[in-house]
Amino acid sequence: MTINHLNLVVENVRRTRELFEVYFGFRCNVVKGDDAISILQNDAGFVLVLMTDRNAGISCPRNFHFGIILDDGTAVDHLHEQLNAGGIDAGPAPRKIRDSHAFYFHFDTLFIEVAHYLNDGEPFSA
Repeated sequence: MTINHLNLVVENVRRTRELFEVYFGFRCNVVKGDDAISILQNDAGFVLVLMTDRNAGISCPRNFHFGIILDDGTAVDHLHEQLNAGGIDAGPAPRKIRDSHAFYFHFDTLFIEVAHYLNDGEPFSA
């Protein structure tokens, strides 16, 4: 069994879609309404749905986040540099966090982790 899609509610669908297209390798397949919904997919077949609810305040629990796992620490460092060069505040420089070389940053309503796990690529070791 695998999780194959995620629906995220954000304030600015267009801007968030661009983040995932430019920096995380997603491509947009569908845009509905006036940028009310975007359906994106990556090369692994994972579907990411971005939508807004203009009539509701959007908030997530304080530590809710999702992770983008990269193949090595160099890729983590490079993505951090690319985000900053693109005008996106990627937060503090990547560093060792538990079993990973990682950084966290806020974008729109999202809290995003970018990491390479040091224990044979496994996110959580026993």
